[in-house]
Amino acid sequence: MTASIPPAFAPLPRPEVVELTSSSIRDIANAGMGRTDIAAFWFGESDLPTPQFIVEAGMAAMARGETRYIHNLGMQSLREAIAGYSSRLHGIELPASRIAVTSSGVSALMIAMQMVLSPDDKAVVVTPIWPNIAGMPRLIGADVIRHPLIIENGRWRLDAEALIARLTPDVRMLVVNSPNNPTGWTIAREDQQRLLAHCRKHGIWILSDEVYERLCFRPDEPVAPSMLAVAAPEDRLMVINSFSKSWRMTGWRIGWLTMPEGLMADLPKVIEYNTSCVPGFVQGGAQAAVSDPRGEESIGELRDGLIASRTALIEGLREIGGIEAPEADGAMYTFFRMEGHTDSLATAKALVAEAGLGLAPGSAFGPEAEGWLRWCYAADARKIADGLERLKRFLG
Repeated sequence: MTASIPPAFAPLPRPEVVELTSSSIRDIANAGMGRTDIAAFWFGESDLPTPQFIVEAGMAAMARGETRYIHNLGMQSLREAIAGYSSRLHGIELPASRIAVTSSGVSALMIAMQMVLSPDDKAVVVTPIWPNIAGMPRLIGADVIRHPLIIENGRWRLDAEALIARLTPDVRMLVVNSPNNPTGWTIAREDQQRLLAHCRKHGIWILSDEVYERLCFRPDEPVAPSMLAVAAPEDRLMVINSFSKSWRMTGWRIGWLTMPEGLMADLPKVIEYNTSCVPGFVQGGAQAAVSDPRGEESIGELRDGLIASRTALIEGLREIGGIEAPEADGAMYTFFRMEGHTDSLATAKALVAEAGLGLAPGSAFGPEAEGWLRWCYAADARKIADGLERLKRFLG
């Protein structure tokens, strides 16, 4: 006998979950996975493996038996190593007591928002942006206000005055990702200072996602400006970072949070409710990444390769014609659009089916990015050249 369930009690998730959008990047990738003829540039990760010295450090930690529960905030030795690394990188004095190790950068983002956002709060997000970041406040029940970047003189730019006008006293949080995924836009130091002064005046939290900070291509500026370098320790600032991009550790799932001291007493509880802790052997690999001199060498090699691939890709796109590819200073992406192709998801699907070329649709990064495509250029020159040839054939 089949039970009769009243419609009001149907087994459905809450509306905030239903309203979340699934990843159209995954939709494109799933359509191409399993095919051997695909030139894939859809995901944001390097084609290169994790440096061997990091792998060996993780294996050694596992062999030592570091497979048990760890402190919620992470191993003290890793927290101290991260604090020392960040202090050297940005010319600041950052104590380990403000560092928390998390199970990936995305986990750090979610935990940071859970710490300070409540239902019906307002979060202003600079867009276009990786979809998870704009979706997380909505999952908590907060309202998201999108503030799009603009294109000026062939470059992505933030209209800081317009953004400040949106940061009214009833806003709880500003979210900035710089260098930005998907555009590569990188915030200017003076804009950081203006935003910080305004948010400080009104008590607005700043969540700064800086996972691409080492992938900055400005002349004589190999590190992107960090909010940590301009903020005071007691500012309402939370900074997100990750081992995924700079150290090619996407599958390791480890990141970190830099928080004000005032949050640190309660932070372990929120981490406990999410993931409890990061595996000790994963932390062993991460500690090698920030402590061993070979970590800096590997980042330098990655950055040099990205600069070469970025130049080849942008020049190749512009040679094809009918393509707009604004300049950007960081990350590992070129965000571009093609004349006559306004539906980015349909275009991305057609590229996979007809050209074997895997790109991410702009619509995945928000409505302001419709018609655009994201190409991850963290690949060698031969693969970039092959991808450009496939695009030429597609355009006929």
